[in-house]
Amino acid sequence: MTTHEILLNAQSARLPLAMADSDTKDAALEAMAVALVAAQEEILEANRRDLDAARGRVSDVMLDRLALTPTRLADMAKGMREVAALPDPVGAVLRKIVRPNGILIEKTAVPMGVIAIIYESRPNVTSDAAALAIKAGSACVLRCGRDAWASCHAIVEALRQGLGKVGLPETAVSLIEDTTHASANELMTADGLVDLLIPRGGAGLIRACVENATVPCIQTGTGICHIYVDKAADQEMALNIIENAKTSRPSVCNAAEVCLVHQDIAAEFLPKLKQRLCDARAAAGLTPVELHLDPRATAIIEGVPAGPKDFDTEYLDYKMAVGVVDSLQAAIDHIGAHSTHHSDAIVTADEEAAARFTTCVDSAAVYVNASTRFTDGGEFGLGCEMGISTQKLHARGPMGLAELCTYKYIVHGNGQVRGGSSAKLVQGC
Repeated sequence: MTTHEILLNAQSARLPLAMADSDTKDAALEAMAVALVAAQEEILEANRRDLDAARGRVSDVMLDRLALTPTRLADMAKGMREVAALPDPVGAVLRKIVRPNGILIEKTAVPMGVIAIIYESRPNVTSDAAALAIKAGSACVLRCGRDAWASCHAIVEALRQGLGKVGLPETAVSLIEDTTHASANELMTADGLVDLLIPRGGAGLIRACVENATVPCIQTGTGICHIYVDKAADQEMALNIIENAKTSRPSVCNAAEVCLVHQDIAAEFLPKLKQRLCDARAAAGLTPVELHLDPRATAIIEGVPAGPKDFDTEYLDYKMAVGVVDSLQAAIDHIGAHSTHHSDAIVTADEEAAARFTTCVDSAAVYVNASTRFTDGGEFGLGCEMGISTQKLHARGPMGLAELCTYKYIVHGNGQVRGGSSAKLVQGC
């Protein structure tokens, strides 16, 4: 089926979804979760084919990003059930205004309509996006990367079975069959057929969408996330936070890519950092982190001398840029110059330093004494997420159900008409 035909079919699902009540949508999500688990064998077999085709062409970290397991499938189903348990955003009255003439104006949340998502090689995005879109009353059109197509196709087939069991149109969840650039370009310019486009992937994909889309587009994802270790930091806490933020899952956008250390503690802290991220991990049979050091850090510990682009690189790997800064303000300035406005953190026991950092760092999520890995819809209590918006309009940070709705003004009157000069002229005044 062509991309255009898939979009037309998605349009036909708009009204049934918009009219579906909360119980129907929640039943659909439960049925989709059940169908996902029931199709485990088929989905894992499809995933094995994807992994076999990708092996040798992509890094081990990216293979892990692509891989599905029974545990990951169970987590995907759990995420769908968590979305079902959330309040229905559709129909919520966001603001109520009563005018002096008696007119009642209600700003009311309504579905977007058709949401298109372009993503790369993370099959779990398929169920996350579908769950959020259905709960928000919108159809979703999914366009994955070629490396994950077999996996995503098997997942969508299962989700469609669940939709059918509760009487909602299967076209509410669709997967684009063409994985060439042509289909991505068609989604970007599908005026009148796509109400919102969300790219989830690397900087190249996001830049292409932002530059070429003629449909509304959310800028998401690229995460050059910083952790600044202040002179007043609890150093053991800092090591724990950095290790988690860098190594728990380095291929995701909320993983830390840069560590900045205050000069007053650099000579003491950096050897501890190297021991924790490099030496101890290697001794334990874990992948050590490759530290890319600025000249001041190089004078203290061994590592790879940082090049001109190291502090502007989203590694998505066991690599981290490390620099020494003169002050809190220097750290803030560095982050302002290099951050992608995703997630940045300070580790400090100084409340004034923390307050200044959170005020001055202009990112979607700013942390004090916690790992950047928490920037996630589930961890924020939003259910799963559609993506992390790094722009300011109309969404910022993890995009949950509320961000997948738009609104309309519903105006109630009892015969009011508007006066003015034209009304007076008609009356001969």
